[in-house]
Amino acid sequence: MIWGMARKARSKDQGIAGDESGATLVEFAFVAPILMTLLMGIFDMAHTQYTSALVNGAMQKAGRDLTLESAGSRQSIIDQSVIDAVSDVAPNSATVTLEKLSFFDFSDIGKPEEYRDLNFNGACDNDEPFEDANDNGQWDPDRGQAGIGGARDAVLYTATVTYSRLFPLAGLAGLPETVTVETSTVLRNQPFDEQDRTVETRNCS
Repeated sequence: MIWGMARKARSKDQGIAGDESGATLVEFAFVAPILMTLLMGIFDMAHTQYTSALVNGAMQKAGRDLTLESAGSRQSIIDQSVIDAVSDVAPNSATVTLEKLSFFDFSDIGKPEEYRDLNFNGACDNDEPFEDANDNGQWDPDRGQAGIGGARDAVLYTATVTYSRLFPLAGLAGLPETVTVETSTVLRNQPFDEQDRTVETRNCS
């Protein structure tokens, strides 16, 4: 009788040890956080790429519109078309910054104003002469002038969109709390007039 009870106890213990009916739930508890983070990351990247493509398309159309002679009086309408395109996909809290810089030629884009480095120290200072390409009274590392410029000018039109992430991914993956999408287009104004290439020569302080 005692031997029979011992066999039943061992059989019961073996049954509990071999019971795997809850294993799937425990395994899912370990895998779920990683899976959810992965899915949110994929959705976040896909949304960012879609937003970037949409803004780029809107900028290309706006760039074509800005080359027209009538663009000077329609800038606000053209800018609003880009903002409206962003609002279709980005959260309501998104901020859109639009910047237009005009240059005499495409080769001038991104270049500093020219100056004579008389003391060879790599900086415009000590009353050294420079060409004030953007006519703002000071030497600048970018010679672009704010606005769309005039006839035949090259224009760099840039849109920067910033918004909070759609998914709580930043805290889980160590990413920034906000997403920034920046896209630019370069265009040349129509030759509806002679290009003004007048440049004032000033002195660095």
